[in-house]
Amino acid sequence: MAINLNTAVTSTRESRLGAITGYSGDLYELCGSGCRNLSNKERAFSQSSSCNAGCALNQLAGIRDVAIINHAPSGCTAMAANKSVNNSQMAEKRGIINNTVFVGTDMNEEDTVFGATVSLKEIAKKIYDRYKPKAIFIGTSCATGIIGEDVDSVVEELKEEIPVPIAAVHCEGFRSRVWASGFDASDHAVLTSIVKPPAKKNNVINFKNFYESARQEITDIFSNFGVKPIFFYQNSTVEELEHLSESLATVCICGTLGTYLGNGLEQKYGVPYIKTINPLGVTGFETWLRQIGKTIGKEEEVEKYIDQERQKYIPKIEEVKKQLKGLRAVLGMGPGYTFEVSRVLQELGIEVVWAAAWHYDRKHDGDNNPPAAKYLLENSPENIKVSVTEQQNYEILNILNEYKPDIYFSRHPGTTVWAIKQGVPALCVNDEYMIFGYRGTLNFAYSVLDTIKNRSFEKNLASKVKLPYTDWWYKQNSAAFLKGKVK
Repeated sequence: MAINLNTAVTSTRESRLGAITGYSGDLYELCGSGCRNLSNKERAFSQSSSCNAGCALNQLAGIRDVAIINHAPSGCTAMAANKSVNNSQMAEKRGIINNTVFVGTDMNEEDTVFGATVSLKEIAKKIYDRYKPKAIFIGTSCATGIIGEDVDSVVEELKEEIPVPIAAVHCEGFRSRVWASGFDASDHAVLTSIVKPPAKKNNVINFKNFYESARQEITDIFSNFGVKPIFFYQNSTVEELEHLSESLATVCICGTLGTYLGNGLEQKYGVPYIKTINPLGVTGFETWLRQIGKTIGKEEEVEKYIDQERQKYIPKIEEVKKQLKGLRAVLGMGPGYTFEVSRVLQELGIEVVWAAAWHYDRKHDGDNNPPAAKYLLENSPENIKVSVTEQQNYEILNILNEYKPDIYFSRHPGTTVWAIKQGVPALCVNDEYMIFGYRGTLNFAYSVLDTIKNRSFEKNLASKVKLPYTDWWYKQNSAAFLKGKVK
């Protein structure tokens, strides 16, 4: 299914990619030949969830010197304070200044009855007059969606009065149960309002990530191939984003994060999108590098780099693997990392007894199967038990209680804490580059070893904390809360 860049509203992941948020079964059934016949399961009990507006607006708020206007009640903009701190910290690490403004329109009861497009327009004009942002993004909310607020018309009117790119970001929370739909909404806004047609080709690779923590390392790696990376959205500039169409290729640290932007650039401007498994672990890193080399015509340079790095790191990785072999693990992450990290754990000799994903896309844009899930399906030594949990913490704790793994891996600190309270050693893979490349894989292996060797903290905490989950609760089959036929 082609991406439609001629509309203001992106289709949800449920309709575009067949995404589901409720499932319990195994890898073969979820990712195998019959996966497209799977239907989403509804929960009779739901403990928590997230809003795709957070993903959409926080992504765009990472761009330097722009304005984010969240047309919503005040509570919906609570994320702005955290993002402001995040921006200042990320900018300070780079030695730059990020003057991005993140505000809300503070819709009230009167606004929801009579509409608030007039005040929205005035707020946008005042924001521009006061801060002179390089672009303005106006986010929608559940409130604006329910009352049918015509934000697109306001944007068109503002374009006549304000001389910078302005875009509506349709990210109403009720539009999608898959928070990653927000990533697509932010990418759509950038593709349709910021990116310009190419004037020339540059020796640059677009690199979509979250927080560019491996910026210098990747810059050094790419220098071996005569190219430079452009990282976005965190700390990127509007000027840089304007020229994404002129790059040699697009890569992303996470398949879930990058599918819309990567495939959109390829579809509209012919910029190749690298669709391999991600550069986590040895296999992922080498597969990813080789595809980049093939795409940009630097295969010899890539092989030379791989050879010299393998000599340096592979013996060390093989040595630590001996101490990890036989460990049993449970994972709970977004789908882009659940299946990638599962693969890395298998490379290190660790058995994955259960992999839980917050949602699952049955395909990615361009009608290709998610590479991470496909690779795991084709190369896993066993049929892994999997579930799609939508951040349902009670499901994770039931799984941990039943399987009693040696270690739990997550990408969200909240679930990590609950696992530790249960007495299970846990490691939060919060840094997107924690397992990047050879060095990252080696350091990750050592982190796993450190975590499982020193369990005193988990044991002490578990002995002193009374969990809200009782023995009766643990005897419940969490999958029983999922209603509906599998096929």
